[in-house]
Amino acid sequence: MARAGGITKAVNMGIAVQADWENREFISHISLNVVCYVNLSESTTKTKLAKLNEKLDTLERRLELLEVQVTNATANPALFTTN
Repeated sequence: MARAGGITKAVNMGIAVQADWENREFISHISLNVVCYVNLSESTTKTKLAKLNEKLDTLERRLELLEVQVTNATANPALFTTN
């Protein structure tokens, strides 16, 4: 009888070990997917920030041009009068 109990215990231990490995594999897959998702999100965010930076650069150049035009117009009002 003791021997049968030992076999049962060994089988139960084998099942427990198999279940543990399956749980570890599941956790590994979940962890990998989370890391991939975070990396994708960071990449998307970096791309959006780069595009936004380009738009801001364009707006800054346009603003500088307008400032020069206003300065010139203010300094030379005769350019805008008709005779």
